Amino acid sequence: MRTVYLGTSAFAAGVLEILAVSAHRPGLVITRPDRPRGRGRRLAPPPVAERARELGIELSQPESVNDEDARARIAATSPDVVCVCAFGALIKEPLLSDYELLNVHPSLLPRWRGAAPVQRAIMAGDERTGVSIMRLEAGLDSGPVCAQAQEPIEPTDTYGTLAARLEVLGGELLVQTLDRGPPCAQQDESGVTYADKLTAADRLLDGGRPAVEAERRVRALSPDIGATIELADGTRLGVWEARVARADTGPWPAPGELSLVGPRPLFGCSDGSLELVVVQPPGRRAMPGADYLRGLRG
Repeated sequence: MRTVYLGTSAFAAGVLEILAVSAHRPGLVITRPDRPRGRGRRLAPPPVAERARELGIELSQPESVNDEDARARIAATSPDVVCVCAFGALIKEPLLSDYELLNVHPSLLPRWRGAAPVQRAIMAGDERTGVSIMRLEAGLDSGPVCAQAQEPIEPTDTYGTLAARLEVLGGELLVQTLDRGPPCAQQDESGVTYADKLTAADRLLDGGRPAVEAERRVRALSPDIGATIELADGTRLGVWEARVARADTGPWPAPGELSLVGPRPLFGCSDGSLELVVVQPPGRRAMPGADYLRGLRG
């Protein structure tokens, strides 16, 4: 089956790699333009662009996939299906109606429609998630679902470990869907939840919440953007790994306060505290919490 692939993120690059070695190898990959990245803000290609070049697949990076030139480039490939995964830009008419568009979404739709389904599932304490293959339509991840596969969320999963498994699951499920062409069914609107885009506020740990929620937030944001704690001087301490402190770890700090008296930093929560295993002081590299304490004590 002739395909065109639209994707941008590292997750989408993993799915592309699996699609590329199937019978449905894309004739064209479309991704977003190069953007400034990192501290130096140097211009860099999206992960999908890098992967497409490695795989030797024709690549296009239009300012908008909805422009006439971009649509003409797709039409020249004569695809049977346009596959979409974490593209990160709105796809509009007439492109929506010109082709069958199959979207790879890393959740069990209708749960966690939206931009950050993997992170939101971990934050919420879900025991399982998965991947859905759905027909793309104008609504936000609201199209009919053609296939689903489940994946357990382990108690130690971070965004990085869970997303890596979902990439493989999503790529394999997409290939199976293209192979078999299963019927698609409308989503049950009564089960809809939304995975809103992550903001700076989502990164900040809230001492007024239970420690287990703070620990899940740290895992959900690692190793992507990381959680933070606001320090007394107004700067923020990055938190990359943490665990709920044992009951015998006390004395626990008050909710929202940071204790620096033990072997590792402790962050006070509503029902106990969070032990900070790996932290990142402002302007420095990530380090073990114990090393951070030693540095403060001189």
